[in-house]
Amino acid sequence: MDNIDKNLNNEQKPKKKFEIHVVKYRVLWMCLSAILLLPGIFSMIYSMIHYPTHTPVKVGIDYTGGTILQYGTTDKVESSQIAKTREELTNAGITNTYLQVLNVEPTEQNGNINSIVSVRTKFIDEGSDTAQNITNVVKNDYKDAQLIQASSVGPTLSNELFKMSFIALLVAIIGMIIYISFTFELKYAISAILGLCHDVLFVTGVFSILGLLYNVEVDGLFLTAILTVIGYSVNDTIVTYDRIRENMRYYGRKMTYGEIVDASVEQVMARSINTSFTTVLVLGALYFFGGVTTRDFVLAMMLGVLVGTYSSIFFCSMLVDFWTEKANAPRKMAIEEA
Repeated sequence: MDNIDKNLNNEQKPKKKFEIHVVKYRVLWMCLSAILLLPGIFSMIYSMIHYPTHTPVKVGIDYTGGTILQYGTTDKVESSQIAKTREELTNAGITNTYLQVLNVEPTEQNGNINSIVSVRTKFIDEGSDTAQNITNVVKNDYKDAQLIQASSVGPTLSNELFKMSFIALLVAIIGMIIYISFTFELKYAISAILGLCHDVLFVTGVFSILGLLYNVEVDGLFLTAILTVIGYSVNDTIVTYDRIRENMRYYGRKMTYGEIVDASVEQVMARSINTSFTTVLVLGALYFFGGVTTRDFVLAMMLGVLVGTYSSIFFCSMLVDFWTEKANAPRKMAIEEA
């Protein structure tokens, strides 16, 4: 009978391969999150005070407006040639330019043009010295290059793009709150949103620091990376929440809520780390061997995946346990007094 009782007791709790104490060391996770976030928050506050745009990061011409110069050439330009042109523009004092090659079919109407080299930079006049310097560099690098079009993106359009970006981010967050509240509980939804804010603040803070130290600007691709990170992070968080809910159903009367959180984290940790590791491998290849124009986008994705994995496993689950403990505290006091 004793052996049977022991076997039954062993089946009442999930088997543990190793110990992860999310609840016991939650002060440690809070301190780690503070270390990750505070430098970026200070940098964003400093940037909002000193930048003319009063933005927490240094924004590119997608949000401030700028000029696009397009040069046609009869030679077919390869993407690998763009890096040399960008370096020469930087040496000429023209920084933060975005170059792109468009290959077209040569016709008599377009002057037998095979490629169009597009240069995006800050606001300049077509006849200014800066425009002339850009033209000289392009003509030196590409045979028979001629300026075929010059256009500008005004601040009004840029402000509208910024507003639409903010609305897209807000709609995504509201939709997640509704979905998680309906699927789980409100405390899970709020904890998940705090985890998303944690991830977004970290990535934005890093780029704010890079903007101050290395003149890194963010553009429309940065918002795309942030939205992708939000979706990735909330997916990982929901997996953890779902495991907590399933364990609550089977072990709710046999284990404390903190023990269930710890056990759930142990069960999903290997899956989360393996998924994140393979994702970071792909992003790392894109960062080191991909194009320069997408490097900042890939970096934002890598940072978001790494911090999203941490927040889903430790930060969000710790918040849910903390919330539950505070909610049950009055009930425990009433039982003890009785």
